[in-house]
Amino acid sequence: MITFKDNGIGIPEQFQEQIFDMFKRLHNNTVYQGTGIGLAICKKIMELHDGTIHVKSNKNEGTTFMLEFPIT
Repeated sequence: MITFKDNGIGIPEQFQEQIFDMFKRLHNNTVYQGTGIGLAICKKIMELHDGTIHVKSNKNEGTTFMLEFPIT
């Protein structure tokens, strides 16, 4: 497992699964730049390798992403 953690603004629980949808953004482009495809691409890559990506986050406490790869 590989984990990435930050100490940013966090992701509210009700949006944590939606962030992996293509073009899904929690904020508009004037607040944070981006296209909304990055996490969708990450999820697709993990699926192509029979892996998974999970998120754990609390608002105003940061976010952790966990990448799990199969052992072959």
